[in-house]
Amino acid sequence: MNDNSDVRQKEQNGFMKANVIVALLVGLVLGFFGGKAATGPSKSSDSGTPQAAAANAPAPSAPSQPAKPGRAVDPTVFKVPLEDSPRKGSDEALVTIVEFSDYQCPFCSRAEATVQKLQEEYGSKLRVVMKQNPLSFHPRAKPAAKAAMAAGAQGKYWEYHAKLFANAKALEDADLEKYAQELKLDVARWKKELANPEFDKIITRDQTLAGQLGATGTPAFFINGRLLSGAQPIDNFKALITEELTKAEALVKSGTRANQVYAAIIEKGQTRAAARPGQQEQPTAYRKVEVPEDAPSFGPKHAKVTIVEWSDFECPFCGRVGPTLAKIKETYDKDVRVVFRHQPLPFHANAKLAAEASMAAHEQGKFWEYHDKLFSNQKALSRADLEKYAQELKLDLGKFKQALDSGKFRAKVEADSSAGSAVGANGTPTFFINGRQFVGAQPFENFKTAIDEELGRANKLLASGTQLENLYARLMETLPAAPPPSAPAAQAEPPVQNVEVGQAPVKGPANAPITIVAFSDFECPFCSRVVPTLKQIEEEYAGKVRIAFKHQPLPFHANAKLAAAAAMAAHEQGKFWEYHDKLFANQRALDRASLERYAEELKLDLGKFRQALDTNKHAAQIAADSAEGSKLGANGTPTFFINGRTLVGALPADAFKRVIDEELKKKGVVMAKDAK
Repeated sequence: MNDNSDVRQKEQNGFMKANVIVALLVGLVLGFFGGKAATGPSKSSDSGTPQAAAANAPAPSAPSQPAKPGRAVDPTVFKVPLEDSPRKGSDEALVTIVEFSDYQCPFCSRAEATVQKLQEEYGSKLRVVMKQNPLSFHPRAKPAAKAAMAAGAQGKYWEYHAKLFANAKALEDADLEKYAQELKLDVARWKKELANPEFDKIITRDQTLAGQLGATGTPAFFINGRLLSGAQPIDNFKALITEELTKAEALVKSGTRANQVYAAIIEKGQTRAAARPGQQEQPTAYRKVEVPEDAPSFGPKHAKVTIVEWSDFECPFCGRVGPTLAKIKETYDKDVRVVFRHQPLPFHANAKLAAEASMAAHEQGKFWEYHDKLFSNQKALSRADLEKYAQELKLDLGKFKQALDSGKFRAKVEADSSAGSAVGANGTPTFFINGRQFVGAQPFENFKTAIDEELGRANKLLASGTQLENLYARLMETLPAAPPPSAPAAQAEPPVQNVEVGQAPVKGPANAPITIVAFSDFECPFCSRVVPTLKQIEEEYAGKVRIAFKHQPLPFHANAKLAAAAAMAAHEQGKFWEYHDKLFANQRALDRASLERYAEELKLDLGKFRQALDTNKHAAQIAADSAEGSKLGANGTPTFFINGRTLVGALPADAFKRVIDEELKKKGVVMAKDAK
């Protein structure tokens, strides 16, 4: 996936550049979840991979984004070890594709058909190697990966692999066992192998490698060490394979044995994405971060170093950082304070209620004990589970239940989330160490380096006369200015495409010189974030812009397709845009009952509205929109086509205005603001 998103991508990181058309993951959050341009690394929505650099911003919610045919491909070669990973094809193949994939990712399933065609076409010249990268927001991806490895122990990895991609929506335990039976595996042995701890080590190893190589979104392919990201058209693969075949054949002619070609090609390859030529690590980012008086914390109230953590109880990377925080507490008990703030990601169904429950426990003086319960039981966060943990901690259960029933702490959780987004903490976990942004479940040694540096900064202020009780406020007033990052190498903008409005809902004059076609998803947080930007564009370019809306409900957003159908049912009654605004204003309430309530509020004919949903009246149009989006490369959301030019992600208004102004200039249209 990306579910990758995310995803996503985000205004707060360098991924969004107004001068470069890039793809948005996934995490959402994800997710799941945003995409990435074909030649760059993609990221998952949960930002806690152990190898994440402190300055890296969290990834988008949507999965990797395919590039268009003809897009230049990065010539950088990465050193991608094959290790003991499953492989198919001859060891004397001149081209090796190493794929990082996720069995629950719809884009990986799509790419599988492409890989099979390539194997048929290139035969013995091509070898395929599989690495496991189950994304955090795909709950069945990791069990599926382990099931495939267990089948591999009986010599049937690839047969099982094919079963999984052919049935990507049926990956429950019973399904996995059924596939083992169909392949005539020794099922008892297969079940025993599922518990093999080595499989977890392999997955961790592969995911760590993916992160180092900048391939944390799925699918990602390294063709003789060169990255091709996303479920791209087969011609993009062929172009790169042809280049690599030419190089490999030259090596063979010069005396390199065929079975040594791959090793020779990657021998001097880059080992980390950040080390690629023309790129530098992002500078350390500092943010002015407030510490609410009522926020849960441990450590001295007035500390030399204050760590503010934004976290999500359903995020696996947030759970992974617990031992590191415990070690920080043990090592710096007199100098470090840790403050907890909430950032429940939209694709984690139980995270928000769990956050509210933790605050209900905080009200009774047991936040950290409850915090530990939640992270120890991340797959059991239903309302009943939350009440059970309260009982186990001997909380006043009546008071606890009342807090949840009344939504007493909902505003607090939402305020934390908004504050986190404002400072760039959209992925989880994200930390600010005396305002210094630090992203991901990184090892203690990485935290220690940052803490020790911040202790030095604090000690200088104390030595100059700042009182300890005023230290944090003074630190926030004197944040170091980060040097601007060096400009990355320019990337080519995707080619202009013919994108028809068709039957899509439209607002703006039909003869407007600028047409923006948006492919969007009502459950995607990045899609909602761009709504105010589009309203700003409408106002500033009144009469010059028309906007068409097309549907691209992502498969990991459970309510997105039904919401799209409801929007079209509202469109049938002349109120698409009013309903559109309702949906984006209420993204966490898109169940059938909520959709009907919005229809009532807009005074739609409710009988007609319900009938449209019951009969799937608009399913064909939504499917057609989605297929068109995929064909155009709009697999992540939101994706926009401005007079056919691609703009991906919830980018700032200036990114839209740049393209619009260029298009207006081409058409000889002068805006009043530009008139002399």
